Amino acid sequence: MEIISIEGRTYESLMERFEQIVRKVDALCEQSGGKELKKWLDGQDVCSILNISKRTLQSLRDSGRLSYTQINRMMYYKPEDVERLINDMSEGKEVRREK
Repeated sequence: MEIISIEGRTYESLMERFEQIVRKVDALCEQSGGKELKKWLDGQDVCSILNISKRTLQSLRDSGRLSYTQINRMMYYKPEDVERLINDMSEGKEVRREK
């Protein structure tokens, strides 16, 4: 284990800067609706909700009819996007492509 010694002023400056970062992060979290994570759906959830196959889900993604977020190799969907797709399809609307 390596021990590093710093001056008291340097430590206080470092801690002050850290507190500034914490305040900025808190402010950003407040603007975006808090720190809690929203419930995201994975592909299996969406297929189950819509009663569709994985291939149909891929077609919805490819056509832009259903927005998604990819993290590594996993696709995630916002519940409100799935709900909008259901509503648009039930109303017979042409589902718009989002970019």
